[in-house]
Amino acid sequence: MMRSSVFMAMALAGSVAVVTPAMARTFHVMGQFAPSAGVTGTPTGGVTGTLDDKRNLVTYRLSWSGLSGPVTAAHFHGPADPGQDAGVMVPISGPYNSPLRGSVMMTADQVAALRAGRVYVNLHTAAHPDGEARAQLQVQDKH
Repeated sequence: MMRSSVFMAMALAGSVAVVTPAMARTFHVMGQFAPSAGVTGTPTGGVTGTLDDKRNLVTYRLSWSGLSGPVTAAHFHGPADPGQDAGVMVPISGPYNSPLRGSVMMTADQVAALRAGRVYVNLHTAAHPDGEARAQLQVQDKH
């Protein structure tokens, strides 16, 4: 009787350990702004932030200078390899003043593209409505 109680307690403890949710991992997100294709200006600045892979939450800080005028829109685009264009994945809310901080929720597929280096941030201006500056994002383990 005692052995079966001990066995049941151990089995129950083992099953609880199996269903315990995985710990969220946090990753660094970063990228440097460069001119978009066909743009002759020299934008500077970049994107820094974090990715919480459990909640699919990206927290970001964008900073920029050297654009032809004020930023009129900003987005996460993808999936796209460096130098390739893609549609808007997630809009970035304004007001568009540097530095700009915020966070966005992404889908699991969008996070997979981000982790694969296939997402970029695009800054749009009146002179370049298709995008003046682009930062291809890289994700690294946070130590």
